[in-house]
Amino acid sequence: MKFTRAITRRPSEEMLKGITTANLGKPDFQLALKQHDAYCQVLMHLGLDVTVLDAEPGFPDCCFVEDTAVVCEHVAVITPLGAPSRQGEQKSIEPVLAKFKPIVRIAPPAHIEGGDVLQVDETFYIGLSDRTNHKGAAALGAAVEPFGYTWKEMACCPSLHFKTDVNFIGNNSILVSPCCEDMEELAHFNRIIVEDGEAYARNCLYINGTVIVPDGFPKTLAKVRQTGVETVVLDVSEYRKLDGGLTCLSLRF
Repeated sequence: MKFTRAITRRPSEEMLKGITTANLGKPDFQLALKQHDAYCQVLMHLGLDVTVLDAEPGFPDCCFVEDTAVVCEHVAVITPLGAPSRQGEQKSIEPVLAKFKPIVRIAPPAHIEGGDVLQVDETFYIGLSDRTNHKGAAALGAAVEPFGYTWKEMACCPSLHFKTDVNFIGNNSILVSPCCEDMEELAHFNRIIVEDGEAYARNCLYINGTVIVPDGFPKTLAKVRQTGVETVVLDVSEYRKLDGGLTCLSLRF
């Protein structure tokens, strides 16, 4: 799938109250704004038309727009987020996506977040986590099957999201945590193990032949480059403090 557009949302000062297990301290809001600007600039440099939405009051984690929807070539599926404090973020994303795609809504008690969904070609790998339940996975599968997609329900490691541990980087290659290496559903990929010492770097972002890699993880950067893709290194330290990675900060389609 070639990406042509992205949607991002600016962080707000309320991000200081965002959900986190990282124990890395509070984000520096001004630095987070600069890093978000740099992120959007990279997406534009890679050829995407980027829509930057304003921060949404009352939602400290609103900059992590990936969780609010799953978007593919044929449809945008609006997700009821699994974290109670985030439920409602998807409402303001829907009219933006409706300009580009037909909309399907998933309703509770199904819960699903985009961070648990990895699309590779015509297959959706949907991780079950604290944020995504079986009903959410099945509802997403039902929404995309009519367009010729298949889907696989995946076990998650003890992580926030499936894409905390598994990410596609082109050339039939994926970055995986050691606990995901032997998953039968991933056996056909070239699996590149990222050890726990650089766990954050498993969340790289593949855009049309280029992989964006978080700054500060030289071993993972070298492994990604060995696959032959172009790379861009980007500092997202302030989002790491909120358990957020590179994929979390945009919806790409």
